[in-house]
Parts: sequence; structure tokens; C-alpha cells
Amino acid sequence: MQNSNLPGLYIHTPFCRSRCFYCSFYSSTSLELIDDFLSALLTEMNFYESSFGRFDTLYIGGGTPSVLSIKHLGEILMHVQKTFRFTEKPEITVEINPADMNFNELKSLRHLGVNRISIGVQSFNDDILAFLGRRHTGSQARRTIADAGRAGFENIALDLMYGIPGQDISSWSETLEEAISCELEHLSCYQLTLEDDTPLGKRRRMGEFLLPDEERQYEFFMRTSATLAGAGYVHYEVSNFARNDSLVSRHNSKYWNHTPYLGFGPAAHSLVENRRWWNKGSLAEYLEDIHAGKAPVATSETLSTEELRLEALFLGLRTKAGIHLKNFHTRFGCDLLEAKAETIKTLQNSGFIRIEDGYLRPTSSGLAVADSLSLI
Repeated sequence: MQNSNLPGLYIHTPFCRSRCFYCSFYSSTSLELIDDFLSALLTEMNFYESSFGRFDTLYIGGGTPSVLSIKHLGEILMHVQKTFRFTEKPEITVEINPADMNFNELKSLRHLGVNRISIGVQSFNDDILAFLGRRHTGSQARRTIADAGRAGFENIALDLMYGIPGQDISSWSETLEEAISCELEHLSCYQLTLEDDTPLGKRRRMGEFLLPDEERQYEFFMRTSATLAGAGYVHYEVSNFARNDSLVSRHNSKYWNHTPYLGFGPAAHSLVENRRWWNKGSLAEYLEDIHAGKAPVATSETLSTEELRLEALFLGLRTKAGIHLKNFHTRFGCDLLEAKAETIKTLQNSGFIRIEDGYLRPTSSGLAVADSLSLI
């Protein structure tokens, strides 16, 4: 798995036709503001035209980018290419909802230069999809996957979700097997987590259902990892699996190793060296700032060496690659094997981490408790 040091570019599309019952990300259902947003987005890009060198990834996420028309997406892609420089073969990803795009639209998207799509399936089970508040059905998901392949996409990613009330290990295994049968390049498998202010979060607080306990969560995770590994997928990050090392998400990998990234749109984040900033998480405030001729930045922070060290530890132990011990020592002045000798030995003996080829790496069991590993 090769990591590029070139920055990635992210565009947050702040629109959804309806809000999923579990989602806490910022989005608006006021689709009449799409034209205003697009105009503001292109202006925001102009603010940073000469601030970066070349990019090698572009990721259009949300929200739901596929609520935009092909014409709108084409305008965005054209302006991106005109405003910024990219490598010869950048990874260009667009997230889509299976309810939004037909075969001809997918084919048009491919002709626009998009070479990777991420399909928000979550489940093939209609009852689970209804519980989550998803707009699509299982049959629409299957059709979209097939249409994407026919439209010429050779790098298709699927988002799936487990740990959903009413879902047992057996039904989740059936979902995984169906996803495997599609022979896709990338699968992301996320455990359902709920913020209190989401519709499902409120229902959980009222005692309408329970989420899986830690033991069951671990069982879901390990079944996922073992099943996909058995099908030939590389478990390269806690929630992410690729058909091979060349098919990892090049863009998302930047977030896990402090590679610079530049974000546009409401609530989008950016990072350059030790400075991180993020845009205002309100479409109205975003538009107001752009119309006033200023960048819509909410706030920023300068990370200390210690903060960067802790983040590098936390993020590195969430990946199959792990932490390169010599590079970590050079960058942060910390010899982990010496400073954390006793803890590391305990974690090794427990089967959570291993040391090989100069790296400190989590095992599959370690990835299941990755957030705790970072406390070493």
C-alpha cells in the first residue's frame, strides 16, 4: 500500500433529499439553494487557487452529491480542473445514493472523468433500510451496482452497516456474502453509532431498542474481518477493505497519516502541516461569508508536536500498516519500544499488536479495539 504525500481535495455537498434517521453530519433538505451553493462553491475555490501545488485525489462527499444533476457535477469538475493542478491519473470519487442515478447518468458521470464511485448501500434488507431511514430499496442497490459496472466504473466502493437493532450475526453474514458476490473493489463496513440528537438516538434514549453490547460488537467486527479476508480482501483500516493494496482509498488514507487536504463547502475540514481549520457548519452562514467576499472559516487550530504525536499514534494503530517506529522516533523524538516497553509487551502477549519489519502493527483483534490501543 503506497501513500502519496501530495494533498487531497474534498468537496462537501450539503444537500440530502431527506435525512437518514442515524445521521449527524451536516446537510440541508432545502434543494432550492443548490444553485446558490454552486456559485458560492466555485468562488470559494478561487480563494485558494494559488495556495497549493498538485493534488492527486478529489473526493466529492456529503450529504448526498448525487442529488446534484449531471450538469451541476460537470460544472464542479470543470472548475476544479481549471482552478487546481492534478497529477496525471488522480483518484476522483463521488458518493451516490442508489435511489438517485440511472445507467445513463452513471455513464455520464464516468465520461466526466470520475473514476471511482462510493455507493451508500448500508444494507440489502428493506426492513433494515426502512429502520435507518434510507431512501432506496435493496433492489435499487443491486441495480445501481450492476449499472455502475456497465457504465464503465472499474473502482466501485460500497458502504455497509452492522450492529443495527434487529440484525443478528447470521443476517449480517448474508449481507457480506451478497456484497462479496458483487466482486467490487472496495467495501467499507461501519458499526452503527448514534448521536443523541438524531431521530434514532432519541428513540434509543426512550428505551425503544438497544444497541449491541461490547461482546456482540466484537463478534460483528471479527466476523466481518474474517469473512472478507477469506474472500481475498485486505483489511487495511478499522472499517475499510480493499480487493488489493492498489485499491485502497487513496483520498481517505490522507486523513490517517497527516497528509495535507483542502476542503470546500459547509463544515469541510482542511489540514496543512500542523494547522487545521474548518468551515462554518451552516449553509446560510457559508453563503453569507462567500457573498461578503471572505473565506467561510469557522475556526482553526495549531497543533503542538505532542498533539500531532498523539494523533499519529491514534490514527496509525487504526491501520493495517501501523506505525513505522524509526520514522515516529525521528518525527516526535519518542522511542515507543523503550518508552512503552511494558505496555507493548502486554499487548503483544494478548495478541493485539505485533512488531514486524520495523513497524508496530495491530492484529485483527487489535483493530477491533484500536481506539484503546492508542492509549499506550
